Order: sequence, then C-alpha cells, then structure tokens
Amino acid sequence: MDERLPSELADALRPGLPRLADEIIGAIGREVAEYRRPLEGPFGQGLRFGVERALGRFVEALVDPAHADDSATRAVYVELGRGEMRAGRSLDALLSAYRLGARIAWERCVAAGQAAGFPPEILYSLASAIFSYIDRISAESVEGYAAEQSATLAERQRRRRALVRMLAQPDAGPEAVRDLAQLAVWARPATVAGLVTRTEDADRLASRLGGETIAAAEQELALAFVPDADAPGRHAELTAALDGAPAALGPTVALELAAQSLLRAQAAFGLVESGVLPPSSPLVTDEHLPDLLLHGDGALAADLAARALAPLDDVRDSTRARLLETLRAWLDEPGQVTRVAERLHVHPQTVRYRMAQLRDLFGARLDDPDARFELALALRATAELAEAPAL
Repeated sequence: MDERLPSELADALRPGLPRLADEIIGAIGREVAEYRRPLEGPFGQGLRFGVERALGRFVEALVDPAHADDSATRAVYVELGRGEMRAGRSLDALLSAYRLGARIAWERCVAAGQAAGFPPEILYSLASAIFSYIDRISAESVEGYAAEQSATLAERQRRRRALVRMLAQPDAGPEAVRDLAQLAVWARPATVAGLVTRTEDADRLASRLGGETIAAAEQELALAFVPDADAPGRHAELTAALDGAPAALGPTVALELAAQSLLRAQAAFGLVESGVLPPSSPLVTDEHLPDLLLHGDGALAADLAARALAPLDDVRDSTRARLLETLRAWLDEPGQVTRVAERLHVHPQTVRYRMAQLRDLFGARLDDPDARFELALALRATAELAEAPAL
C-alpha cells in the first residue's frame, strides 16, 4: 500500500463500504455480459464475498499495511480464478468485473475523501493505490486460473491414459468406454487404429500425432489409438510426427474392435524389433499379414511345423533336407516335374524318385488342398524358424 496515504483515510471510507459493495455487485450484473443473471446461490454469494473482502482488505491496509499480504484473502481471489476455469469461461469476464469495480470504487472513495477534507494529492495517490490493488487481485485470479487449468489438463491426460488401457482390453464394455471418454473429454471416433512405438513421453507422442490421438506408456512401449487413420493425408502426418522412430500401425477398425488393432500392432512391432520386419515409421501391419501369420506366435508356428511334417521324423537328416526341399518346390509348382527339377538343379527322374518317397510318407495328404496348404505353411514356418536369431 502507498505509504503516503494516511491511516485516517480508512475512517472516511469505511462507513460507505456496504453501500459501495452493493453498487459494484449491481453494476457487474448489468454490465458484464457473462454475469447477467440473478446473482444468487453459490455464484452470487462468492461474488459478494469477493467484493466485500476486496474493499475491506484495501481499506484495512490503510491502517495496517500487513493486511495487504493477508494469505486468507489472497486465497479468495485465487479461488475465484479457479472457479472461472471450472465454469468453462475465460478470465475476461472476471477481469472486466474487477476493472468495473475499481472504477466505481475510485469514484465513491474520492467523493468520500473530498467530503472528509483530504487534499487532492492524497486523492490522486488513493486512485493509484486502488488500481494497483486491482492489478494485484487480478494477478491472484490469473494464478488460480492457470493452476486450475494445469490441474484440469493433468487430470484429462490421466483419464486419457486410463482410456487407452481400457480400449486395449478385448472385453471393454461400451458403457464404460463412453463414460470414461466423456470424463477425458475425448469425442469417441467411429474408427481407430492401434499404434505402437517406443518413447519416453506418451503424452507428447499423442500431441505430436494429433487428430485427438490418445496414448499411454505400458512396459516401456507407447500404446496409442489414432482416430480416422485412413483419412487423406493422415499417413503422411503420422510419418512426419514419428520422425523416423520405428512404429507399427494396426488396421483401422470400429472403436469397439480397438483392442484387435492394437494387438496386431504390438505383434508387428515385436517383429520389427527382432529384425523380421523392416523398421518403418510407421509399418502398416496390413501390408505384412503373411509375416504376421507365420511369426505372430513362434510356438504356434513350431507346433504346426512339427505336426504337419511328422512323417519325416524318422528320416535321416540328409535325406530329410532333400525331401523338404523337393516338397516345397513341388507345392509351389504342383505337377511340374521339369520346372521343379530346374529349380532344384537335379534330373527330372530324381524329382520323380523323391516324390515317390514323399507319397509313401504323406500319402493322400499330398492331393488334399487343405493338407497341402498346411504343409506349405509348415515348410515356410520351418524355414523362418531356422533363420530366426538365437535368443
């Protein structure tokens, strides 16, 4: 508070404070558009308390400057700023109300000071003190608004991370998803695609990917759901946002199937990290379905190969290798003895001999389409497993 203001000025101003508070509150209700409503209930009570506390704090600080640093009163204006954020308004209305109150207070306080015989230089200092004081409580409300905004954003991010984990569950209920999406302020898209990559900051990843992408960290990976991933230009945006970081993008699916898309992206990303698939940014899983089929479950592939190729278990290793090579070429070129021979760099008679051995081992399965398909998968799985790096 300005040291040039005499404490006796408080005695001149104090009697008019109740009427001044009523006048300021009435003017706010008339002139500030956002507050043009009956100033009653919790909002009206809070506004009245704030006005009365501001006037009282100011006048009492004329007597004792320590009142200007009253933490309890400061908390009032911090909370008013928080309240504006919670109400979904900007600070413009509240700051307009402060300025309006300052103008009215200046006019009435000057009148009261003149009536009490204070000289003009005191009244000029009083004007400066009033507007400095309003700047101070405005700053307190700005602080509260910013703090609430930060807390709201943090809570929204926390809920969005929880929503990612919920959508990653195949049994996520639509009602639960809807309720959490509302709390997270996330407009549920019709379609999403799961995306997996490595990053230390899942929230930053979601922001970079844009388009209301949500993401969460899970076991050193970032799991994300990208709305409308097939929109024109969207893939280029994702590529730019990832900036070369390897990632896998699952298929675009309806929101209720989000877990399936993410599961495929996770499987593909595992293959990227193991070197089976290229480190694209992002790798589109739908373009690598055969690899996912063969590599998606190494144990399953091994079981398939063991079961389908069991007739060769008792064959010597050298003979087994030649028969496997011939069987694969035969399934690729069914009935084409000459072409199989050229591919294997052997005489056609050798092919016929080996095929006779294979028919003895596999019997009618070589003529059954489903069995032939299973054998083809088993042969490829065997080759892939043999080439896989040792763990």
